[in-house]
Amino acid sequence: MSQPVRLVIQITTQPGRGREQVDAFERLAPLVRAEDGCLQYDLHRAAGDPDRFVLLELWSSREALAAHDATAHMVAADAASPAFRAGPARVIELAADPVA
Repeated sequence: MSQPVRLVIQITTQPGRGREQVDAFERLAPLVRAEDGCLQYDLHRAAGDPDRFVLLELWSSREALAAHDATAHMVAADAASPAFRAGPARVIELAADPVA
């Protein structure tokens, strides 16, 4: 059986364009959360910085994550995000087991 996949994604927008990231997330989130295997999809703003964000994702399996990445709405979102982001998102995959 496949292990769940937990991602922490760091996003920085161009100065003053954080609202565009929030708007894009609000349009995308219901679609992503309805996907098979999506267990968590939550955007958080960094305290004190309106242009920095962390996206927390939890997927039931690597296969579910791969299917998510191939959806039309994610392909479109990835194509649109360079218009307001300062650079590529930094994706960190967490180990399956937390550190005790």
